[in-house]
Amino acid sequence: MMHGGQETTLLSMMLPLLHHGMLILGLPYAERDLTLTRSGGTPYGASHTAGPASDEPITEHEKRLCVALGRRLAEFAVKLAN
Repeated sequence: MMHGGQETTLLSMMLPLLHHGMLILGLPYAERDLTLTRSGGTPYGASHTAGPASDEPITEHEKRLCVALGRRLAEFAVKLAN
């Protein structure tokens, strides 16, 4: 599985966010698409590997992971608001 450094990038981005008191929200492995995707998507956030020619389209697995992360964020925001 090729990931091209997306996980490292996402992890590196978290450090300054934590310094500013931000909350970090990831995807649990309960999201089945995390184990099915071959071109992106990690527990640390949405990602995509476009291939050497940058011409690989986003897969259905990646799209579902993006929706799942958005849903998780919305549900968390509602809980915080209450």
